[in-house]
Amino acid sequence: MCCALAALLGVLVHVSVTRQTVDAARAKALSRLTDVVRTYEAGGPLPRFAGVDAPGLPEPLRALAEGGRRGTMVADFRGRPTMWAAGPADGHALAARVDYSLSRSTITHLDRSILGSSVLAIGATLLVGAFAVTRVTRRLHLTAQVARRISAGDLDARVNDPRTRTGTATGSPRARDEVATVSGALDTMAATLQGKLLSEQRFTADVAHELRTPLTGLSAAAELLPEGRPTEMVRDRVRAMRTLTEDLLEISRLDARTETVDLAVHALGPLVERVVRAAAHTVPGTTPATTGLRIVRDASVETDRRRLERVLGNLVANAHRHGRAPVTLTVDGPVVTVRDHGAGYPAYLLEHGPQRFRTEGSGVGHGLGLTIAAGQAAVIGAELVLRNAPDGGALARITLPVYEAPPGTPPLEGF
Repeated sequence: MCCALAALLGVLVHVSVTRQTVDAARAKALSRLTDVVRTYEAGGPLPRFAGVDAPGLPEPLRALAEGGRRGTMVADFRGRPTMWAAGPADGHALAARVDYSLSRSTITHLDRSILGSSVLAIGATLLVGAFAVTRVTRRLHLTAQVARRISAGDLDARVNDPRTRTGTATGSPRARDEVATVSGALDTMAATLQGKLLSEQRFTADVAHELRTPLTGLSAAAELLPEGRPTEMVRDRVRAMRTLTEDLLEISRLDARTETVDLAVHALGPLVERVVRAAAHTVPGTTPATTGLRIVRDASVETDRRRLERVLGNLVANAHRHGRAPVTLTVDGPVVTVRDHGAGYPAYLLEHGPQRFRTEGSGVGHGLGLTIAAGQAAVIGAELVLRNAPDGGALARITLPVYEAPPGTPPLEGF
């Protein structure tokens, strides 16, 4: 707007001054023409700046005068700008001329001054505007960056805009603008959200921890019951409760971000084979015939074996519990794919990711298996992607960091 205003003012000044200059030159030329007409009618000699059918008179002005009308026109005469005035005289054109060089020079210098002033004004405006806008946009970018960090799970991120703090002497808030208001609101929201999440995490951890002791006693007491169908049902429920409690404790540790990894180099194929064998004994309804392993290309990965086995074990258990056999594990380099042939993942899971205590389909489970798998995958630096196969079935793909062995290092032989 400042640049447009400067350009508009320059145009208005140019038009106004040019009109005044041209009008003054035209009035002077017409005044001379009036004097020349009087001299011509009196039969006196014409001055040197006038004449009948004067040489150099522009043809349009000559035709206008011969037609019985007066007029003026600017044209070059002997290389100099000249204002001509002409009128009728016995069927001819009686003309007088005025030197227009000074007027044209005035307009030219004025245009240069206007152009220079406009360029300086626009340049100064752009510099000041760029400085002011950059300060604002830099703070906005910082606020947006902090918002993205918070959405990614970093609840300790804060903008800490100085304008949102109170003065140390008077205790009154400093002058703030709209950006400071947004930054302060974001920091307040993050602090409130962090407090609520920490309270929920402490509550979940405390409940799970308090349940471990009575469940341990209940499990021991269940083992003393006489054999029979009621005893089997009690033991099964006690095992389910213990599993749920351990899962809650694990999720609490993942939420608190206190987990540490024990990295080592492993051959991925044998490690996945061990997970398949373990699933046949731990996952109900799982047999070697319902779980297959296909190794396309083995690879060495640097990972935490226990946590990776936990991730793969949960994915296999989820595939058997909510999908349909056969369940196939495929190792292709550092990528492990777990695929079943059921109805696939529900839409909410594909859109928002695993959510604890929310399941669809069979209604079996608590939604903790995939939540733990996603959390443990993040701890070991692996990428877990959940999607549905084009021809049906759920497909989970986990990509692990590849280990580049130094030259001359013998290949791994499993474990």
